[in-house]
Amino acid sequence: MSSGLSTISRRRYLQWQTGGCIATATTTALSNPSVAQAANLKSRTEGYAVQHTEREWAYILSGAQYNILRKGGTERQKSSILNTYTTENVGSYVCAGCNTPLFTSTDKFSSGTGWPSFSTALQGVEEEELDPIRATLDGKEVRCATCGGHLGDLFNDGWIYRGTSAAKTGKRYCIDGAALIFKPGDGGEDVFGDLPPPNRVIKYEQSMYRGA
Repeated sequence: MSSGLSTISRRRYLQWQTGGCIATATTTALSNPSVAQAANLKSRTEGYAVQHTEREWAYILSGAQYNILRKGGTERQKSSILNTYTTENVGSYVCAGCNTPLFTSTDKFSSGTGWPSFSTALQGVEEEELDPIRATLDGKEVRCATCGGHLGDLFNDGWIYRGTSAAKTGKRYCIDGAALIFKPGDGGEDVFGDLPPPNRVIKYEQSMYRGA
């Protein structure tokens, strides 16, 4: 798999990981570029409370943060330190672009996919509007509801992860760690998700698969 993952390649990988193509319709959608590459065309700026020019965003954010939040990129699997965090790391996960609370540690679970995963989200998360069939087969984009930053994808396969909170909600929020900042509940130092796991060096490369 290439170092820069597209939304389609990530979804292909995740579907393979959870049992392959679960329906003929899924195969058709993923093999048809006109269907598979359909992107969320909604602006990442218009209508959001926090707005900056692209130049300002590039100055405010790190390269990895900008690539994901503003360009809709996807980080490498297991490249974020936050992928190693569990419910024992008590705290909240906020948007790296505007500090909006997005997820809590109680809803984090280990999906084995290589990306931070959550079973439910706070009100600060915006879900792409898709018909139920497409949302089930392909997943849908999730953004920060305050700044419009891309966070990752929402899949309705939580039931697969038995013994986790996702099995109860039926949902799996597959999130790029670099889009997040972890704020410890004990008031400790913030942990930025664009940091690699301990003893690992990650070379981030640009990967754009959605329109800005």
